[in-house]
Amino acid sequence: MSRLLAFFGLLSLATSYKPVVIIHGIFDNYKSMFDLRDLIVAAHPGTNVTLIDMYSDADSIANMWSQVHDFGKAVRQVMNEAEDGIHLIGFSQGGLVARGVIQSLTNHSIDTFVAISSPQLGQFGDTSYLRDLPDFVRDEVWRVFYSDFGQLTSIGNYWNDPLHHTEYLKSNVFLPILNGGHSLNPMAAQNKTAFERLGKVVLIGGPDDGVITPWQSSHFGFYAENDGIDIIETTQQEIYTNDWIGLKSIDQRGDLHMYKIPGVEHVHWHGNKTVFDCCIEKWLT
Repeated sequence: MSRLLAFFGLLSLATSYKPVVIIHGIFDNYKSMFDLRDLIVAAHPGTNVTLIDMYSDADSIANMWSQVHDFGKAVRQVMNEAEDGIHLIGFSQGGLVARGVIQSLTNHSIDTFVAISSPQLGQFGDTSYLRDLPDFVRDEVWRVFYSDFGQLTSIGNYWNDPLHHTEYLKSNVFLPILNGGHSLNPMAAQNKTAFERLGKVVLIGGPDDGVITPWQSSHFGFYAENDGIDIIETTQQEIYTNDWIGLKSIDQRGDLHMYKIPGVEHVHWHGNKTVFDCCIEKWLT
């Protein structure tokens, strides 16, 4: 009898972890998250891990609000079946989609939000996805991304050109609104409340990423306005100092965790066991 009780005790322990939902990145699909899923299940046996199969490959360039809406429905479905809440992980663009989902869901039960190398304050510069844009092209592509056509694309929705900040605020229909402090967002207070509802926020990035530009965007840092060279760090950004989405409040209560990991290229973050062991595993209990 004692052995039987011990067996059921171990079984209960193995299946007591909160479900995890993972959102993939741009030009990618749910299958690319198999390595991360396997790392989670190996560390926390019995964990229910959901990889959302939508907006795959070329479809991932669709408008960000559409993605937030559709991924949000899938997250809500998992959340409704999880009595004790869930954890939400987003990789690259998926981390920004995940934040949009969080801020759009009222009364959510998402405990830990993990954003792995995600352009939280946007993207500006040469990346492997944009095929080595020359500087003069990079500095002019805002004319496309800030057009009606450009705003139908996900990249256009988070292209943040510090040299054309006025145009960014005026024409970008996604990121300035998601980040709060924008007159066009009547839901800003509700979005902040939803983000503050998170138990923990984990932000992961590093200087050798090679795609997210600047890499500090993964920590809510970004280029100085009208500069494009100097970096304004997280705690000096308006989104933090004015607490537009609750990032400062979460930090002050001790639930914001930022990891700077050198030596990791963008496509390797989600399959890197060292990164998982040091930065992710302990937050998924």
